[in-house]
Amino acid sequence: MTGSPEWIDQMLKPTFYPEGTTKVDLVQTHISWVFLCDEFVYKVKKPVDFGFLDFTTLEKREHFIREELRLNRRLCPEIYLECLPLQRLEDGSYALGEPGGVGEVVEWVLKMKRMPEAGMMQGMIRREEIGAGHLDRIVERLVPFYRAAATGGWVDEYGTLEKVWFNIQENFDQTRPFLGDLLDEGKFQEIVRYNHDFVEANKGLFEERIRGHMIREGHGDLYSANICFDEERGDVYCFDCIEFNERFRCGDVACDLGFLAMDLDFHGLPWFEKQLVEGFSSGYGDEKLTLLMEFYKCYRAYVRAKIGCFMANDPGLDSALREKAREDARDYFALAYRYAGGLKGVRPTVYCFMGLSGTGKSTLAKDFSKGRGIKWFNSDIIRKEVICGVPKTERHIEPFGKGIYSEEVTRKTYRSLMRHAAREVLMGRSVAIDATYVDQIERERLLGLEEFVECKVVFIECDLDEEVLKERLKKRAESLGEPSDGRYEIYLAQKARQTPLDPEFERDRVVHIDTGGTREENLESLLGALQAKGV
Repeated sequence: MTGSPEWIDQMLKPTFYPEGTTKVDLVQTHISWVFLCDEFVYKVKKPVDFGFLDFTTLEKREHFIREELRLNRRLCPEIYLECLPLQRLEDGSYALGEPGGVGEVVEWVLKMKRMPEAGMMQGMIRREEIGAGHLDRIVERLVPFYRAAATGGWVDEYGTLEKVWFNIQENFDQTRPFLGDLLDEGKFQEIVRYNHDFVEANKGLFEERIRGHMIREGHGDLYSANICFDEERGDVYCFDCIEFNERFRCGDVACDLGFLAMDLDFHGLPWFEKQLVEGFSSGYGDEKLTLLMEFYKCYRAYVRAKIGCFMANDPGLDSALREKAREDARDYFALAYRYAGGLKGVRPTVYCFMGLSGTGKSTLAKDFSKGRGIKWFNSDIIRKEVICGVPKTERHIEPFGKGIYSEEVTRKTYRSLMRHAAREVLMGRSVAIDATYVDQIERERLLGLEEFVECKVVFIECDLDEEVLKERLKKRAESLGEPSDGRYEIYLAQKARQTPLDPEFERDRVVHIDTGGTREENLESLLGALQAKGV
């Protein structure tokens, strides 16, 4: 690898590892190289200095590797195994050895047991496999952990206003170079003002938290990327805690929990955010946890935005990773702005394009979202690419309700649409989604989003003369590159199962569009109808 330490090429070879492995995958973060083998994971720290961490010497990297092992064994003793020296031998090759062995030690390596990939929480979120039971398991693991975690004495110092504000101010100082690019100056000032005002107004609360032993040596990096479910054992691992900086690891339990709560919002899961906070507050006996949640979620979102800024400007990462980091940084800044109260009075709209197969809802949704500059999420694409992992243009001519169109896959598809919609409106942005929505239960679930986020859900019901529709479906079946597998028999099956719109729940927010015109005519008709509705 060009520009990387020479030992990386050897660690990428399956034959390098004593237990053997069929392949090695390298994952990079802004502070580590992580080598994924079949059974084990090997982690090496980068020689970087970000101010809040310093890995610039071999001695420091050894110290923090050992600290990472010690601290993570509190939650995952079966995962964190040992620290090994990476040694350069006389012939110029490298090997993993034992302390005091032959060869010059050039790095220190943390060896871990590889956790089940299918259980990684972020992947489960993407595949819509996370349920309320998973959140209960997290709470059940965290409550006894924090009860047993160190508190008092030196730990309490990290709950003082001086330390809390130092962390916040450090974030602001380190992100100033990115203002005007990844964060608007005005929004930055609003976030600064909110943090200052909250701290000033709640000095007594911060002091009360110290007296109540709510300051603990916690995890420090508790979010979905560092959580894994072992479904076979019915266990959950909260791994990769902060070892490099005590003031990031130690603090109010609300600060640790606030990271995961913010992360659930970031992924469009505000209902699970509520379950997490309420469940932990009850289980831990922390009645005032909710008073601090928006404040610490703002802090955590800003930290993630800052990391995104660093990664976006890391020349060691490829262009795709840097661009993804830029996008994430903007979204985390948007969330921080929300928590700071910057979106009060803003009510984004979820435009739900619904109708039977062949009615033109996807075309209209795509044209509408492009004209409005908002994101568009299509059920056919989500069903294939996200839920089933197949190319969106791959044909699946299957009976209604079978294969990738089974009830389970369909349920996950609608859950994904709702999650993507929630994520956009949480960041203050309107969004367009499209699916048949023939089932009133799914429509009511989408309407329920208004209970968690300040937004408005509007249904755009597309309809078309059946003879015209039959002709469209025939042409679609003959075309290439079309995500939809809709056919006339599918249309008839959907029509038979369609639940009429309920006037009490939906009629006041439904716009009807006859899509028999040209694309331009249909879009113009929609815009006029929305304006007439006051949307």
